[in-house]
Amino acid sequence: MWKKILKFIRNLIILFGVLLGVVLGIHVGSMFTFDKIMEYKEIPFYSAKIPQEMNGYKVAFVTDAHAISEEDLNGIVQELNEQKVDLLILGGDFSSSTRVLNQSMQILSKVRARDGIYGVEGNHDSPEQLFAAMELYGIKPLFNNGVKIREHFYLAGIEDYWGLNPNIGQATSSATPGDFVLLISHNPDVTMVQDTTGVDLVLSGHTHGGHITLFGRWAPALTLNDSISDYGQKFMAGWAESRDGVPVYVSRGIGPFEHVPRVFARPEVTLLTLYHE
Repeated sequence: MWKKILKFIRNLIILFGVLLGVVLGIHVGSMFTFDKIMEYKEIPFYSAKIPQEMNGYKVAFVTDAHAISEEDLNGIVQELNEQKVDLLILGGDFSSSTRVLNQSMQILSKVRARDGIYGVEGNHDSPEQLFAAMELYGIKPLFNNGVKIREHFYLAGIEDYWGLNPNIGQATSSATPGDFVLLISHNPDVTMVQDTTGVDLVLSGHTHGGHITLFGRWAPALTLNDSISDYGQKFMAGWAESRDGVPVYVSRGIGPFEHVPRVFARPEVTLLTLYHE
């Protein structure tokens, strides 16, 4: 009797070890292959407030570059120019090296976006350093303010949620009734603590899609470490909602953090296409 029980336990342990090895192998394989390939994720968004003449308007959202290589960044620029985007938005978290930062802004400034390039800072950025680099290459920084991109299309950007003073109300105060308001916030958590009722759509980054995940569905760092997000998996990646029910899209971002490889959290350039509903 005991021999049968011990044999069963031993077989169970072997089976568990094999399964664990297979899962680990799949994740390591993805880390060295699939998770190194940039995804150009096309996201349609419909709203009655989007002007009919803006049907098909394409917004590119690039965020969380961190330690991305110059080669990969140039590849993004080439792809976005082929896509013929109307607007490029930068979501923050670039290199802390002044030389690399300036180089990144110089490269990104080559995107031929019809309505220009705008950006906000992230928690790893020095606003003064980042905004100086942006302005040097004709990229317009947003910090608790906004701009009318086209008639009835207003773009707002806020300071980062960590350590600064984001103010959604101030950033959207110049929008007029009937405007479609697109808000850029590096950290999506701010949408749970400030009023977003004057906003129609929020674009964010910050969480990297979990960076290291289990089959892309669960990220231990987002659950066990509240220094990344106060809301667990809610803002890991993709669609979520603010406290007021406003749609929030969270991009996985384009770069690795401090050269830590991504695992089932493929890098992403977001291509948002606007349509009048």
